[in-house]
Amino acid sequence: MGDLFEAIPHKDPVAAARRGARPALRRRFYKAVEIRQVADGYAVALDQKPVLTPTRRILAAPTRALASAIAAEWQAQRDVIDQATMPLTRLANAIADGVADWPRLVAAEIEKYLASDLLFYRAGGPPRLRERQAEYWDPILTWARETLDARFTLGEGIAHVTQSEGALRAARAAIPADPWRLGALHAATTLTGSALIALALLRGALSAEAAWQAAHVDEDWNMEQWGRDEVALQGRASRLAEFQAAAMVLKLLAE
Repeated sequence: MGDLFEAIPHKDPVAAARRGARPALRRRFYKAVEIRQVADGYAVALDQKPVLTPTRRILAAPTRALASAIAAEWQAQRDVIDQATMPLTRLANAIADGVADWPRLVAAEIEKYLASDLLFYRAGGPPRLRERQAEYWDPILTWARETLDARFTLGEGIAHVTQSEGALRAARAAIPADPWRLGALHAATTLTGSALIALALLRGALSAEAAWQAAHVDEDWNMEQWGRDEVALQGRASRLAEFQAAAMVLKLLAE
């Protein structure tokens, strides 16, 4: 794991942690799954032994409800432990191994999305697509203006639109500092392509379903015009599971 840690200061620490969390399938070796209170929160234990992250840290969630959700993924495993079916556990590992030690780098990744957010770039046509973008995206921009005091400029096409430092500063202030919310926000940002959608999800201004729909306005439009792309839909289903895990973290921490 030495190469991983040497690389982290120069790369996305969450992505690096996820790459380090892809072991080969193992047979299920435990019978009982339980939750134990530890110094850092609530840990999932397998036959009374705590689950460890890929870097050998005890995987402890800040609340019992979140630990219970992680434990449910371990309980659901049958003959083998398939982490492809455990998006919440993978996210928790990434937060413990990639966010907790480098929160500033993770926040900086989110800030990059803010500077060129998906919602700023509107289609030149056809009119119906422009209307649909406005329908889903304008309420989020209104929320950012009214709640965060962040006023952004829109553009057409892919030409870069420079945003005011005041708007960026106001939106940056909404990025949380604690590792769990920060890690979940980072995941939601990268999966939707929009830090503003992720921030609205974090603040409860968007449901998970509405956030995911807003992130796929253009893709849904293209499939309506040209037909379904089954390969793309398979990838989207995989990303949706990751997004739902991030949304669950934010929801459970808000309760």
